Amino acid sequence: MNLLTSPWLPFKRRDGSQEFLPVTAMVDPDIVDLALPRADFQGAAYQFLVGLLQTAMAPEDKSEWVAWYQTPPSAKACLEMLEKWAPAFVLDSDSPAFMQDRDALAEEKATDIAALLIDSPGASTVKNNTDHFVKAGRVEHLCLDCAAIALFTLQINAPSGGKGHRTGLRGGGPLTTLVMPADSTRSLWHRLWLNVLDTEDWAYERPNPSDAKVFPWLGETKISDKGQGTYPDDVHALHSYWAMPRRMRLNIESASCECDLCGRHSEYSVSSLRTKNYGFNYDGPWTHPLTPYRFDPKKPEQLPYSRKAQTDGLGYRHWEALTMEDKKEKGFLPARVVLDYALKCDTADDMDVALPVVAGLWAFGYDMDNMKARCWYGAHMPLLALEEDARALAQLWLRQMIELTDSSARLLQAQVKEAWFSRPKDAKGDVSYIGASLWQVTEQAFYQRVMELGELLRSDTPPQRFPAEMAASWYRTVTRQAASLFDELALSGPPEQLDMKRITKARNGFRKKLHTGREAKDLRKIGRLDEKGQPKASRERQGESA
Repeated sequence: MNLLTSPWLPFKRRDGSQEFLPVTAMVDPDIVDLALPRADFQGAAYQFLVGLLQTAMAPEDKSEWVAWYQTPPSAKACLEMLEKWAPAFVLDSDSPAFMQDRDALAEEKATDIAALLIDSPGASTVKNNTDHFVKAGRVEHLCLDCAAIALFTLQINAPSGGKGHRTGLRGGGPLTTLVMPADSTRSLWHRLWLNVLDTEDWAYERPNPSDAKVFPWLGETKISDKGQGTYPDDVHALHSYWAMPRRMRLNIESASCECDLCGRHSEYSVSSLRTKNYGFNYDGPWTHPLTPYRFDPKKPEQLPYSRKAQTDGLGYRHWEALTMEDKKEKGFLPARVVLDYALKCDTADDMDVALPVVAGLWAFGYDMDNMKARCWYGAHMPLLALEEDARALAQLWLRQMIELTDSSARLLQAQVKEAWFSRPKDAKGDVSYIGASLWQVTEQAFYQRVMELGELLRSDTPPQRFPAEMAASWYRTVTRQAASLFDELALSGPPEQLDMKRITKARNGFRKKLHTGREAKDLRKIGRLDEKGQPKASRERQGESA
């Protein structure tokens, strides 16, 4: 099976139908999306195709990027460009085989194929009978198609796997961010091509299809039994798309099966694999084009670290870090493709291409606790692409909005505990969902403000100060939602445990603090509001008329 010529990926057409086709289907304007059976597979398949385009079809400059964005190559032309890379994408070869160790690992004991799935319970979990939510034994047979994408998914996300089983190049369970078209009806080609960089902006030597520095499975594995590291200078720049931290070999059998993931009948079955530790040990200043990073501006000698999903999910509290660069204060470094989109928008008029100021951003990844997958998170949010001066203003204003929600959410959580418990500091249990509820109910309003701000800053007369109407609207949105949530949550306990005197005291304290914090005062000043969120000018006029 060759991943460049076999019909192994499920594609979605405009009419909603799905079909397994070769990767060349990505250039078909009737194809609008992928249709993998799992969310992590869907994200990995996007990364596979983006990596393939970046490796085999990267444009030389932005003019060529625009030409292909507007008019993708035909399926025949695409196949001609991919054919020379086909030898590196054979899945069921004795050696070399896609994303598998050059060594057959014949002496290693076979492991159940479920080990390929990041969320599968480990041996100790099964032994202790703690596999409550994700049961062992649910996946015993995979078709070649699902085995291929499962293998790729594990290699690019590889979490901690025990002694000597290395994590991925971006660390275990990294966040991935992809630029998406604002128009949801655009083709899959447009979704993918927005995440391909031209080689004028990202300069690297044109890769060789047989180069093991690009595709590590084509050469000998760099053993790391003594901690030997693999650094960016040791390999090709494109290696980041095809990194292979785990030593694995699939046991492919010529026996029919019903795939436990996609449900299709297959003439070949993959029920087990062989693994070995001490493979590629990625170390040093790695940055992946599809992943956001963070660094400490006060300690420039330290390496940036990739952002990971956390237990608080993905939402607009993370929006700035994922979309806007800040090297001076917070050390935010969005993914290279995100920054590149902003650059393309800056020069869109010169390139004669219409790129929307507000595009989309798809962020996704596993929340990992070492080897344990706690949750898979995925979120879509707007991406604001502005010229440098306008971007700086938008970042300042939107940060103020986010800070108001942050302070209000922390206050809400603290004061609800005051209402619930006589000794709130001694209360046990995770109550982070209280603060998270405010983020959730104000999310759509925030993204609406992002889109409005984008339009204002791209207008003929862009504002140079935070628009007072927007500041006032946001202040009222957050404070009213916070007050409503307090009343709902404070009275949500069993009636016999409610202490109305304690609840009333906590409520009065919450209402007072909600309007007197630094963040609240700043937005009230901009919006010319009083402590109740009412326009001061309006109240003055009411007094005069009285």
